[in-house]
Amino acid sequence: MAVAMMLANLRWAVAVLVFAASLAADAQAVGKVYRIGYLSLGSASGTYTRPLDALRQGLRELGWVEGRNVHIEYRFAEGQVDRLPGLADELVQLKVDVIVASPTPSALAAKGATRSIPIVGMGLTEPVAVKLVASLARPGGNVTGLTYGVDTEIYGKQLQLLREVFPHVRRVAVLENPGSSATQPLIMQSIESAARSLDLPLQIVAARQPEDFDAAFAAMVKERAGALFVTGDPMYFVHRTRLADLAKRSRLPSMSTQWQWVDAGGLLSYGPSLPDQFRRAATYVDKIFRGAKPAELPIEQPSKFELAINLKTARELGITIPQSMLQRADDIIQ
Repeated sequence: MAVAMMLANLRWAVAVLVFAASLAADAQAVGKVYRIGYLSLGSASGTYTRPLDALRQGLRELGWVEGRNVHIEYRFAEGQVDRLPGLADELVQLKVDVIVASPTPSALAAKGATRSIPIVGMGLTEPVAVKLVASLARPGGNVTGLTYGVDTEIYGKQLQLLREVFPHVRRVAVLENPGSSATQPLIMQSIESAARSLDLPLQIVAARQPEDFDAAFAAMVKERAGALFVTGDPMYFVHRTRLADLAKRSRLPSMSTQWQWVDAGGLLSYGPSLPDQFRRAATYVDKIFRGAKPAELPIEQPSKFELAINLKTARELGITIPQSMLQRADDIIQ
């Protein structure tokens, strides 16, 4: 009887200790405010805020509420790649718990600034080739996240959609900014490979700065390009409204990798859903806060893509968008 009572008392004491430890752990968790450093090549204003809203929503769904148990330090390079290293250093000095970086140049700058703080990258282009990670399945360092897509396939789909709208196109002009980032040569290789598979001749036109835009479009008109493909260069993103206007004035149906292009007056855009990628990035942040290591979190490829169409621009160019494409569109600007 005495032994049974002693065992009962012992179990009760252990239960009390476990409960007390649990309360202490919960209190510590509630008391800690995690810090996220957000590093973007984009802008702090305009339509680019939609993906950020998705990131915050994704965090809230997982229990991380900005201003309560998580604080976000925002840094925007406004399309200037050379600003990224300094902004990344600022976030490291603030001793953030994780850096969320978009796109590849931002992730590269973050990795250049720290090899210890976890980094979640979004819209990553060829992350193995640019040495962000060792492999997609096992990144192996402090970087993980989501890719832009299987590059040749995604660019092939974009060119295919452009041809679907303008089936008689004989040559597509591609606006590129040589040397703008480590990923630019890889992007151009993928675009050229995709064009060869479609038997679609390209006219590569360089524009390194806004002062080159007028001459670039004059060259397209002179060579009788039938359509325009705009890469996701940050300088082009900042000046997308002017570029979209030049495309319309040059009577060029246009396709871009970024949905903001259509909002600025371009004809078409197709690519991974940025809001979906940002929402998925929140799951990586959550896992890291709970003890997961980036080295062991596989890189994801996008599963959701968005097609955007500007019907107003189509009318200005005298183009009829096929009904089949309109039915597939995720966003239509009237």
